[in-house]
Amino acid sequence: MAPQQDGIDFPALGFGGGTLGDPDAVIPEAQAIATLECAYEAGIRHFDTAPWYGNTKSEHRIGTFLRSLPSHEDCIVTTKVGRVYFRPEDPQAFKASPWMARWKGGLPFDLRFDYSHAGIMRSYEDSLMRLGVNRVAALTIHDLDLKHQKDEDGVAKAFRALEAGRGFQALADLKRSGEIEAIGAGINHIGMIPRFLERFDLDYAILAMPYTLLDQAALEKELPLCVEKDVKVIIGAVFASGILATGSKGAPLYGYKPAAQDILDRVQGIEAICRRHAVPLPAAALQFPLAHPAVVSVIPGANSPDQVRGNIDCIGHRIPDTFWQELKGAGLIQPDAPVPAGGPPI
Repeated sequence: MAPQQDGIDFPALGFGGGTLGDPDAVIPEAQAIATLECAYEAGIRHFDTAPWYGNTKSEHRIGTFLRSLPSHEDCIVTTKVGRVYFRPEDPQAFKASPWMARWKGGLPFDLRFDYSHAGIMRSYEDSLMRLGVNRVAALTIHDLDLKHQKDEDGVAKAFRALEAGRGFQALADLKRSGEIEAIGAGINHIGMIPRFLERFDLDYAILAMPYTLLDQAALEKELPLCVEKDVKVIIGAVFASGILATGSKGAPLYGYKPAAQDILDRVQGIEAICRRHAVPLPAAALQFPLAHPAVVSVIPGANSPDQVRGNIDCIGHRIPDTFWQELKGAGLIQPDAPVPAGGPPI
C-alpha cells in the first residue's frame, strides 16, 4: 500500500465490509475469511471497512485475512473515522443497548461519536491495531448526518469538531505526511455533499442510498458537484441494503428496513423488464451507477464465497442497451440518468 502521488485509483469493483459485521445473521469466522479469500483470488483488491461494522468485528476479520497473505501491499484498505470504541461501563446491561441490537453478531463494545483531532487520531490508531497494519490507504469521515447525529444541532456540533476541533486537520496532516493517500466522507443523505465540500477538500465520497437503480436523487446536485470539484464517488449500499440483490420476494430490506409497498411495486416493475431481457436484477443494480462520470467504483458487501462470485458474474454480465431504454420508457429510472453502453464495466 505504497503512497501514490496521483491519489487512489479505485477499481470498479471493491468489497464492502459491512456484511462482515454480521448485521442480520451471525456467520462463522471461517466463512468470513473464506469470503475474503474468494474475493482476493478473484482479483478484488479494494477492501472497505469501518469500526461501526459489527462494533469493530469487520475490522478484526479483515485484519485476520490480511495477516494470512504473504503480502498485502497490493491491497487498497480503507476504513472510517468518527466513532471511538471502549469497554462499556456495565457490560451486562450493555447487552440490551441499541449498538448490540443493530448488529446480530456485534462485539460488546460501547462507542461515542468524536470528530475532534483527538477522536480522529484515536479512531485511526485503534483501526490500525484491529487491522494489524501500520497504515491504510484512506480514511472516510463516517455518518455525519441528521440520522446519526439526531438533529441539526448534532450535525453542527460534529462539523465544529472537524473545523474548530481540528478533526479535519488531523486527516490533512496524515495525508500530507503520506500515512494515508486520500480523505473521504460517507454520505447517506441528499444535501450533505455540498455541506462537506464548502468546508473541506475531499478526495472522494462514499454515497450510500441516494444513487441506486431505485433512487437517483443525487443526480440533481450531489453528483454534478462532485464532477465539478473532481471528487470521486464510490457507491456503497448499491443493492439498496438488500432488495436489489434479493428481489421483491420474501421480506426484502430497503434502506435497512422492510421495503414499503411502493418500493416493492417499483422493484417488481424492474424485475419484469429484467425477465424480458434475461438480465439478473443484481447485474443491473451493480452496473447502473458506474455509468455516471462521477462514479468510479461500487463496493457491494458479501458474507459468503457464493455471494462474491455472484457479484463478479453480475458486474460482468452483458446488458443490452434496449434494457436501459425500456426502464426509462417505463419511468423506472430518471430520463436523464446516464446508463451503461458498450458492454460491462469490467
